Amino acid sequence: MFAEVLLPVPIQGTFTYNVPESIADTVKIGHRVIVPFGKKKFYTGIVSALTPIAPQDYEVKDIFSGIDTTPIVRHPQLKFWQWLADYYLCTPGEVFKAAVPTGLKIESETFISLATDFEEDPDNRLTERETIVLETIMSSDKKVTVETLKKKTGFNNISPVINSLLEKEAVIISENLVERYHSRKITYVKLSAEKGNNDAIHSAFDAVRNGSKQETALLALIELSGFMRQGAESLREVTRGELLEKSGVTSTVLSAMAKKGIIEIYKKEISRFAFTGLINGILPKLTDAQNIALDKIHKSWMTHDITLLHGVTSSGKTELYIHLIDYVLKQRRQVLYLVPEIALTTQLTGRLQKVFGDKVVIYHSKFSDNERVDIWKKLLDSSEPCVVIGARSSVFLPFSSLGMVIVDEEHEQAYKQQDPAPRYNARDAAIVLASMHGAKTLLGSATPSIETYYKAKTDRFGLVELSERYEGAKLPSIELVDMSLARKKGEVQGIFSLQTQRLVNESLKKGEQAILFLNRRGYAPIARCKLCGYVPKCNNCDVSLTYHRHSDKLICHYCGTPYSVPDVCPACKEPGIEVLGYGTERIEEEVESIFPKAKISRLDLDTTRSKDSYENIIDDFSEGKSQILVGTQMVTKGLDFNNVSTVGVVNADMMINFPDFRASERAFNMLEQVAGRAGRRGENGKVTIQTYNPSHPIFPFLLAHNYKGFYENEIAERQTYNYPPFVRVIYVYIKHKDPAAVSTISFEFASRLRALFGNRVSGPDEPSVARVQTLYIRRIMLKIETNASISKVKNLLRNVQIKMVNEKKMSGAILYYDVDPM
Repeated sequence: MFAEVLLPVPIQGTFTYNVPESIADTVKIGHRVIVPFGKKKFYTGIVSALTPIAPQDYEVKDIFSGIDTTPIVRHPQLKFWQWLADYYLCTPGEVFKAAVPTGLKIESETFISLATDFEEDPDNRLTERETIVLETIMSSDKKVTVETLKKKTGFNNISPVINSLLEKEAVIISENLVERYHSRKITYVKLSAEKGNNDAIHSAFDAVRNGSKQETALLALIELSGFMRQGAESLREVTRGELLEKSGVTSTVLSAMAKKGIIEIYKKEISRFAFTGLINGILPKLTDAQNIALDKIHKSWMTHDITLLHGVTSSGKTELYIHLIDYVLKQRRQVLYLVPEIALTTQLTGRLQKVFGDKVVIYHSKFSDNERVDIWKKLLDSSEPCVVIGARSSVFLPFSSLGMVIVDEEHEQAYKQQDPAPRYNARDAAIVLASMHGAKTLLGSATPSIETYYKAKTDRFGLVELSERYEGAKLPSIELVDMSLARKKGEVQGIFSLQTQRLVNESLKKGEQAILFLNRRGYAPIARCKLCGYVPKCNNCDVSLTYHRHSDKLICHYCGTPYSVPDVCPACKEPGIEVLGYGTERIEEEVESIFPKAKISRLDLDTTRSKDSYENIIDDFSEGKSQILVGTQMVTKGLDFNNVSTVGVVNADMMINFPDFRASERAFNMLEQVAGRAGRRGENGKVTIQTYNPSHPIFPFLLAHNYKGFYENEIAERQTYNYPPFVRVIYVYIKHKDPAAVSTISFEFASRLRALFGNRVSGPDEPSVARVQTLYIRRIMLKIETNASISKVKNLLRNVQIKMVNEKKMSGAILYYDVDPM
């Protein structure tokens, strides 16, 4: 028997291995196996097919060992991975690497170390081979590689032994191979006697008569478990920890009682995400407009698998989602609820858990590897109805019965994975995933992407509109502040116009809140010598460095390299370095000086690096513990604050002046979304947008909250200049350490593409940042008709690449594709 094994490597196709007779009965499709790769490496692969036909013309290696007794992925996942690889022009191995949590992948450089809190279970003793391996680890320095263990123990097939020790929590696996994965287990203690068996209780007390500590522990266990409580049908489970705390005894005392048969000590794997709050199970009451929209969605799904819900900001889309989730869960199916930012899961989780309790599952990249593996296994082991709230990576989870996908804020750029491959759009991937499960998809947004709205208007998607705010709240009034004119009149203080300051001050006096938005983190975007004009740049990237005051460092926002602020200018040797411009850190400092009595929070990448930081900042602002929230685009994404009456956009120009065909769309969406945070309850909210370019064509549409007018204007431009949705765009990126080589290779590649695709090819050109992490970059744009076969395009691109590699014309170059760039 031979197995086709998918490996997490960027190489096309699967790899064929012989299945040894010793594991032939246990190796199935979807199982993980450890296989040799190359001269010395070992990888965890997934069996994608089995065949009795031997491959020709090359020697086949044996599978080293099996890992699983049940599949770790489902069949639809393997099909989904293949679609992602085909559409986004990458390899299935790259998809596998991105999809599966690190804790489920073992490679050759695994380090094994002893678990410090390991206690051998009397009912599950170590085998002889396990004892030998454990003693070998104990005699080594802290941690030892798998290869070293094999040599020292003489066990060639050592992986099953290590796996068994992992299950018994005797050892810990750590990278280079794998992050530590430790399932969360809690030790419980219970009485051996059954409830109501008084003879057994008397016997238990007789057995501990001579040991006062054992008697104390027994009394404590009876009390905690409710053993003697009248009317209680079941006993409360008691953890070992709480019993030790209650009785004041040690673990040794409990072990002695277990040997006498008085108590049973057992371990239980528990979910890290058990909901402990109050469940009311009450669906939110809908307004007449929401009920009409809900009915239209159901009718739309009768003729379209995908429906767009175009609802203005604060129209109550989430309430509709909750009703739809309830409908699907009652059908005993699962729901995937995608959100663009982890921050949104904070507010959504609480709202959904009050209705659906522990059926709500959260999954995103801020979770530890242990937590992600737990969720993966939870979905793998159970087909129970649940709703998964997650960011883009949650499309990879092993759903068994997906009934509906909700993509909230479907226009968001955050759904697009940039690096590494697969460079997928989670919105589009989720639509395909839903179709593979026979599920319905609902896309929701106040400012849909141009492509999505075009598909809805041309009847490829269903369209339902919700044009009024919840409970009659009015859309905020927006005012443009011409900063050139304001500066001439002396109506600007620092970076703020007096009008913005006045509105924030009025909100604070009324006990209301304000949001100030600037899509640039750090303290100042540029450091410069005021004498000679020298600007410090990153050594690895062609970008100026951003000053961060909290660390007093200049930091590259592309590669993350920190630099000390020079005391003297490296160019003119004079002490003239100053910082220019504003980032959110500096905005926060300026706001503190203008409004000294207000409590200010900042929401950006720098303040939200830890897992719970999003939640803490948002909760504080929601509860009124802070009055002003300063933030980047994170504050624009669907957050619901009851008491915000003012929003100030500090600098709109940095969004509208970006050299990209989507610049106007991104700017309109972001500005309309951040404006929508104001006036969601009660009085009409007010928004100021500070700009030096008030005549820009997007502003009349913004002032009128006129998305449809903006769409008509934008779609006409897209058609004129042949951009999506009328074509599909593919960027070909070529990177090299040598600027001359990258130019030569990219021009050669582009000329060969023109021979195949004609005037559909543009470039090569330099992107706005032409060097990142020491690599020079060139970009070729390919415009393909929407009805063209992407697989044929992929084959043509790959053939060009293979020919250039064989001709030694790609030496040292990195080439990759970005399909449907954002």
